[in-house]
Amino acid sequence: MFILTNILLKTQKTIVIIACLGVLLCQNAFSQHQAKEFSSEVATAWYNLQLFLIPNTTGFSPPVASRALGYTGLTLYESVVNGMPDYQSLTGVLNEFKTVPRIESGKNYHWVLCANAAQASIIKSLYASTSKANLLKIDSLKGIFERKYLNDVDKETALRSIKLGEAIAKAVFDYSKTDGGHEGYNKNFPKDYKVTTGACAWTPTGEQSIPLQPYWGHNRTFVKGDADFELPTPPRCEASISSVMYAQALEVYSTGKNLSSEQTTIARYWSDDAGKTFTPPGHAIAITSQIIAKENLRLDKAAEIYCKVGIAAADAFISCWKCKFMHNVLRPVSYIRTTIDRNWNPLLDTPPFPEYTSGHASVSGATAQVLSDFFGFNYHFTDNAHAARGFKPRSFESFYEFAEEAALSRMYGGIHYRNSNEQGLKNGKRIGKNVCELKFKSKGA
Repeated sequence: MFILTNILLKTQKTIVIIACLGVLLCQNAFSQHQAKEFSSEVATAWYNLQLFLIPNTTGFSPPVASRALGYTGLTLYESVVNGMPDYQSLTGVLNEFKTVPRIESGKNYHWVLCANAAQASIIKSLYASTSKANLLKIDSLKGIFERKYLNDVDKETALRSIKLGEAIAKAVFDYSKTDGGHEGYNKNFPKDYKVTTGACAWTPTGEQSIPLQPYWGHNRTFVKGDADFELPTPPRCEASISSVMYAQALEVYSTGKNLSSEQTTIARYWSDDAGKTFTPPGHAIAITSQIIAKENLRLDKAAEIYCKVGIAAADAFISCWKCKFMHNVLRPVSYIRTTIDRNWNPLLDTPPFPEYTSGHASVSGATAQVLSDFFGFNYHFTDNAHAARGFKPRSFESFYEFAEEAALSRMYGGIHYRNSNEQGLKNGKRIGKNVCELKFKSKGA
């Protein structure tokens, strides 16, 4: 009897040990890492590449660039959100964004490999007009991160992660094709557009007779209603010296004739000309990347802030362009030459589209609002985005301060009236607030 009891006890102990080993083996087989366990290097690297691609890809005007940054941000976020337990997909949250591929239950994923594949795929799709050399740069960057991380997981997990990233990129790209701006790089100056004529209507100021992206304001926004807000009507175009319009133009004229060296630097620093730089929305991303590096953010937080800034920039340009072609206000150079001084020239070249409101102010206001909500409203930072172009870094006590300087730079450059800058900032901040109010976090988080 004693021997039998001892055998039973040993058998039970063996069963318990086997069961425990089974649990351990299962835990080892499914040990899902979270996005916060990875650095943000993969996200920042892909955005740095985009800042190179924008001025080096045919047709990437500021509106087109803002759109690309919006969709790459959404793709980045969706590619890692399943590794962010307190967050949810933006399907059903964003305007008409209905579905993305889901993860397989109980399966492991590597979020860097997923994000890497997703960014490579969406950037190739959105920058389809770029050169073969630039496409090779995309493939090269993808390969760098694959070689670095493929050996961290088993082959099945790696392939599963890559396939998920590519599938998410395809879903986002399919979503993008229905917004009205698809392949906008081929449609910057549509020949079917009829320029409005009239004494005070916008008129071409250079060789380009058709305005840039006249239909852009009809595009779908990421946040429903972002382009439905009507801004205050700009001052009436009157030649009388007692009119508000004359006073605004006189301020631009007087400022331009008496620019200090600092004002000249500010105007040139924030100009962000298309084809020469990464454009104003790219500057917003450049600032975001610098703050991400300064704060040493992990992949989860980097994905969130890139997504928010990208969406805000994209919607700001749609709203701004809707306003521009609704009011069709002529540029300061046109008004000043016919009313004040026919020989006057602004510091900067006047862009080929209506004046009201300022695109620089709109995107800067939207960006400042999102970054302030994320990092704080009294956040000191230094921007060295144009160091490679010979500009000294510029420091600010808050994100609002940078936005105000960027907006004011357009008056220094002779591009905008003060009212256009102020209203652009106000509208940009409104759009930024709308983005911050989106439900990124899941219920109960």
